[in-house]
Amino acid sequence: MQSKLTIFFEEPFWVGVFERVDGKRYSVAKVTFGAEPTDAQVEAFILRHYNTLPFTQAIQAPVKHFADNPKRRQRAAEKALETPFRGTKAQQALQKQYEENKAARKKCAKALKDAQKKKKFSLKQEKKKEKHKGH
Repeated sequence: MQSKLTIFFEEPFWVGVFERVDGKRYSVAKVTFGAEPTDAQVEAFILRHYNTLPFTQAIQAPVKHFADNPKRRQRAAEKALETPFRGTKAQQALQKQYEENKAARKKCAKALKDAQKKKKFSLKQEKKKEKHKGH
């Protein structure tokens, strides 16, 4: 198992991205530190909170193949420069987690909205029946 922590400044806070590779499984977690953390604070955070970090669902880690031929490596590098940048594996994993959470929130909100709509309709029907009881 390999773990990696990258800390960078993302306006207005310092953010840490924890990457974890376990065999062929890759997952990532993002933490906002606020002010710039010292080395001691980072170490204390890792010791206290690493087990409770909200890592994304593990995805298949791509296997890196290295070409021995230098001309082939040059062509691969040129081809990589031509393709648009899609973000690092960590950014892609975080984006996927964000989209999954968004879908879950939408589903929950829709269910709540439907329940409120049904309740309002049933109250309207009750009121309608009450009006016609005397006739």
